[in-house]
This record gives sequence, structure tokens and C-alpha cells, in this order.
Amino acid sequence: PRQPAKTLWYDRPRYVYLEFCVEDSRDVKVDIEDQRLVFSCKNADGVEFYNEINLYARVNSKDSQNKRSDHSITCFIRKWKEKVAWPRITKENIKLAWLSVDFDNWRDWEGDEELERAMVEQYAEV
Repeated sequence: PRQPAKTLWYDRPRYVYLEFCVEDSRDVKVDIEDQRLVFSCKNADGVEFYNEINLYARVNSKDSQNKRSDHSITCFIRKWKEKVAWPRITKENIKLAWLSVDFDNWRDWEGDEELERAMVEQYAEV
């Protein structure tokens, strides 16, 4: 039986960030398309996780990345139109039980571009 992974998201000028909260993930697959993201993996207990998100707006799938850690898989998805705020991550205006805003990382964009660039470069180095 598959179940959705708990997912946090936040918005930045150039990227939208998604964090799939799965401890000890294995067989991680992240498929980022122009307007859709499909995520799947298993945890140490063999539980299968699957999330499919029709994205709010078009993204640049070739300039999007993901990074796995012991606790989660973080995706940074390059927006097609930079500096356009996303009011939500999903195309449809619906509330999904497994999806919520990451308020710890949500902030005003004022002067945020340098910080964002540094974050993406830091992820890319690891």
C-alpha cells in the first residue's frame, strides 16, 4: 500500500522548495516535468511513499534539483517566471492533508536573491 509523504513547501524569487519528510529513504525517484512533480520512495520499513503534484505554474525542469538526507528529500524547482510569487504549490486550489507551508523557511523576499543563490550553491556542492 502506498501513502503520500508529509510534504513541506516554501516560495522564493527563483525557486520553489519542496521537502518530502521520509526518514531513511531508499529507491528515491523524483520526476520533475514542466508542470508536474512525481515523487516516490520507500522507507527502512518498506513502506512505499508516492506524491504527485500538479504544479501551480510552469517550471524549468532542467534547472531543478533534489537532495537526499537521512530525514528528507528536498527539491528545489526553478520557476519559469522568476520573481512571481506562488500563492500555493498546487495548480488546483485544494487543501491536501499531507501538504503544508514550511513557515520556518517562509519569509519576505526583500533582498533575498543573494541568500537564495548561496543556498542553491550550498546544496549543489554536497
